[in-house]
Amino acid sequence: MKYWNLKKNNQLELEKAGIIPKSISKLFDRFKKELDPNSESESIEEFKVIRYQTISSIKYIILLLIIPLIVNQVSKGLLVRPFVNYVWNKNSHHIFLNQSQEERAFAELQLFEEKLYFDILIGKELNMSAHIINMKMKNKALELATQYTLESSRAIVNVLSDILSIITFITVLIISKRQFSILRSFINEIIYSLSDTAKAFLIILFTDIFVGFHSPHGWEIIIEVILRHFGLPESRDFIFLFISTFPVILDTIFKYWIFRYLNKISPSVVATFRNMNE
Repeated sequence: MKYWNLKKNNQLELEKAGIIPKSISKLFDRFKKELDPNSESESIEEFKVIRYQTISSIKYIILLLIIPLIVNQVSKGLLVRPFVNYVWNKNSHHIFLNQSQEERAFAELQLFEEKLYFDILIGKELNMSAHIINMKMKNKALELATQYTLESSRAIVNVLSDILSIITFITVLIISKRQFSILRSFINEIIYSLSDTAKAFLIILFTDIFVGFHSPHGWEIIIEVILRHFGLPESRDFIFLFISTFPVILDTIFKYWIFRYLNKISPSVVATFRNMNE
C-alpha cells in the first residue's frame, strides 16, 4: 500500500514538475500557437483589446486631470473669489493671516528704509528731507498692505477651490470604477513589461529624489510653497521637524515594501537594484 502511494505521489510530482523543461515546453506552445489557423484572428482580437485599453486609459487620465482643474478655475473666478473678496474687503482691518506674513512685510519695509538712508549717505539723494522720507515710507507701507491683503485673500481662495477640486476628483473616481480598473491594469502591464534594469533605475531615481542625500532641501522648498499657497504660518521648527522625520518614514516604508512584496514578486529586480545601488 505504501509502495502504491509513493508511486502515485512520484507520478503527481512528475506531472507537476514536467519531464520536459519549461523552456522547451514554452517553445512548443509558441510553435503550436503560430501554426494554429485561428491564431491570426486571436492576435487581431488581442490587439483590439490592447488598443481599447490604451485609449481608454489615456482618456481617463486626461479626464482625471482636466475636470478637477476646470472646477478649480471656474470656482475661483465665478464663486469663491468674489465671495472671499466681498467678505475680506468688508473687514478691511484684516491684512495678515499669520505671523509669517507680518515678518516678511516688516522685513521688506525695513529693507526699503535702509536703502533710502543708504542712498542719502552716498549722495545719491541729496534733496531728500525728512518729510519726503516719511511720505515714501508711508507709500511703501500702503503698497505692502495692499500686497499682503491680496495674498491673504488669495490663500483663502486657494483653500476653498482646492477642496472643491479634491471633492470633484474623488467623485470622478467613485463614479468611474470600471475605467479606474482598466487604468490600473494598464499601468500594471506597463510596469511588468519593463526590464529589470529599467525597474531598478526607476526605484533608484524615486528613492534619490524623495529620500536621498539632497532630498531635505527639496522638501524644504516644497513645504514652504505649500504653506504659503494655503496661507499657513511658515514655522521653521515645523519645516525642520517634517524634513527630519518624513523622509525617514518614507524610506522605512519603501524598504519594507522591497523586503515584503518586491522580493517575492521579482527577486531579479531586487538583485539588480542592489548591484546598481552599490
